[in-house]
Amino acid sequence: MSANITTSEAIVSLSDPSGVSPKHCAVWLAERNNFLIISHRRPDGDTLGSAAALAQGLRETGKTAFVLFNPEVTPRYAPFVGDYWAPDDYKPENIIAVDTASVDLFTDNAGVYKNSVSLGIDHHTSNSLYAGVNCIDAGRAACGEIIFDILMALSGAVSSETAERLYIALSTDTGCFSFGNTTANTLSVAARLIEYGAPNRVLNKMLFRTKTRGRIKIEGMLASGLEFHYDGKVAITAITREMMEAAGACEDDMDDIAVIAGSVKGVGIGITIREMSSANDCKVSVRTMLPYNAHAICLHFGGGGHKMAAGCTIEKPIDEVKTGLLEVLPDYLNLNS
Repeated sequence: MSANITTSEAIVSLSDPSGVSPKHCAVWLAERNNFLIISHRRPDGDTLGSAAALAQGLRETGKTAFVLFNPEVTPRYAPFVGDYWAPDDYKPENIIAVDTASVDLFTDNAGVYKNSVSLGIDHHTSNSLYAGVNCIDAGRAACGEIIFDILMALSGAVSSETAERLYIALSTDTGCFSFGNTTANTLSVAARLIEYGAPNRVLNKMLFRTKTRGRIKIEGMLASGLEFHYDGKVAITAITREMMEAAGACEDDMDDIAVIAGSVKGVGIGITIREMSSANDCKVSVRTMLPYNAHAICLHFGGGGHKMAAGCTIEKPIDEVKTGLLEVLPDYLNLNS
């Protein structure tokens, strides 16, 4: 183990479930084996990239590590995580959740582990500290940044396979490093991942500069359906199941679709409402510019996330969801924290 920390030091820190450092996580991992890593519902590149990278990094140290199959994985990310799915008969000893703020975000097949998560690694302010040990850093743009630090402390380097998956985690959670959550550390880690062999040119083209016809069509529908409120500070748009069908769009085409509403000049709060399994099941994605707080808005409806990107689920029809959001937004248009 390459972590420059002693076991006794780790025990002292791990006694506090509110948070430990990546170095302490490295010690925790080095002393254990047989890991199962959980990703969240409606998985994005950060949760899947982080899970796959952690599994790969652990395997390279001689550990047994698998990722719990996520039934909602899309074709975009499946090739990067498919080699790590746990077999049906796998009996893990240690459960790790990555990029998952609460057990409410667990997939149905992960429900059995809700009360037995050993380690939580996350970058969400809203993390409920449900794990026995938590490594939470809300200052990181992506969970993948934390995973990188853990693996560097554990092994002193990462392989090209691990670097590729961590680059996916970082780039997708930062909009290819264009979002306001991108920090100097994010860019520094990304540069090191490229040095370790992450194929950034290939990944950038695949993830950010290639769109299906369905995606192009749904973007056009969203743009034409934008509504502006509160002197243009708020933009709201909606995606119905009928729109998805008419565009020939699939779940894979919805990746980062929420950025469109907030991309208009003068808009500080961009809201995308998406009809999910039924007309009474809507996913709300909020993207903000400072000083507006996406997390605070979504927290009002039982969700959460980050200051500039958050979400929630509201079990009402789209029109009622829109009305409810517009009613409460004045309170948050004046929020400066």
